[in-house]
Amino acid sequence: MNDFGFEAVRTVDVVVIGAGQAGLSAAFHLRRTGLEPDRDFVVLDHAPEPGGAWQFRWPSLTYGKVHGMHALPGMELTGADPGRPSSEVIGAYFDTYERTFGLRVHRPVDVTAVREGEGGRLRVETSEGVYEARALINATGTWDRPFWPRYPGQETFRGRQLHTSGYPGPEEFAGQRVLVVGGGASGTQHLMEIAEVAAGTTWVTRREPVWREGPFGEAEGRAAVALVEDRVRRGLPPQSVVSVTGLPLNDAIRSARARGILDRLPMFDRITPTGVAWDDGRTVDVDVILWATGFRAAIDHLTPLRLREPGGGIRVEGTRAVRDERVHLVGYGPSASTIGANRAGRAAVSDIRRLLRREPVAAPAG
Repeated sequence: MNDFGFEAVRTVDVVVIGAGQAGLSAAFHLRRTGLEPDRDFVVLDHAPEPGGAWQFRWPSLTYGKVHGMHALPGMELTGADPGRPSSEVIGAYFDTYERTFGLRVHRPVDVTAVREGEGGRLRVETSEGVYEARALINATGTWDRPFWPRYPGQETFRGRQLHTSGYPGPEEFAGQRVLVVGGGASGTQHLMEIAEVAAGTTWVTRREPVWREGPFGEAEGRAAVALVEDRVRRGLPPQSVVSVTGLPLNDAIRSARARGILDRLPMFDRITPTGVAWDDGRTVDVDVILWATGFRAAIDHLTPLRLREPGGGIRVEGTRAVRDERVHLVGYGPSASTIGANRAGRAAVSDIRRLLRREPVAAPAG
């Protein structure tokens, strides 16, 4: 509210929500087409510092362990120390990028809701006030929505439960018996690190892990992205690209398999006060359950726009929401990889520029 009791509303052409890889890529291309930050568009980010979700990664995930970090458009990431934490390397890179291109990211800003506004505009309600925009680029990723499966007896477990999103690094598990749940890249990385210091580790997954031999080239990448795109096109919640590529077999993985660290058990049926149990009578006692069970798209703030399909996801064509052409989702589904996020940012801006040229929107009444 201003001094006269009226709600202050800022009007821009485009609001970008999120300043990770996809959001910064979109902001770069908006500026490249002649739009000015804080005049024609605004970038809102709820994280405290530059770096997107990377700033929250655990210290033992060094830059040398990062799989396929693709440079942002217009600026390469060079000379990075592979032994330095990825949170520091990529955080510093994103910070330099924002300053170099003058993107003027607003942070920390929480977006609480996006709903229909006046004059055909979108109303974006945030912790720093209300924006009205002709178009929206949503680049909120998944880090803020860790997925915790529910199993019978979970509340009775007397040990510690945590998710990848709160993983502190392996040292904290020294001398403990640790159960790692999840068959993705994070689960295997956690397991291999923790096994070096823990009293014992157990690995469980819903499906038998798929190990990928040989190089992962452009053709394989296109095929994997096509599988994710198909789900999004049908209005189903997206799966990550990694979920359809399998786990790469490298020397570290081969060594861990040979030592029995990656001997996988099927999912347990229930959780007990001291561990987990299967219906066949098998039990394992553990001190810690680490849920490396992935994330879901952080899009609840878009709920008022009613973009979801009956299948639970938002159907998109390219990056555009089928139910509302003013809304683009980047870093969602097939564009969730770093290279995919770059391409999606460019594609979304191209679409939005056509929309802005085609449909001048009346100024809000009053």
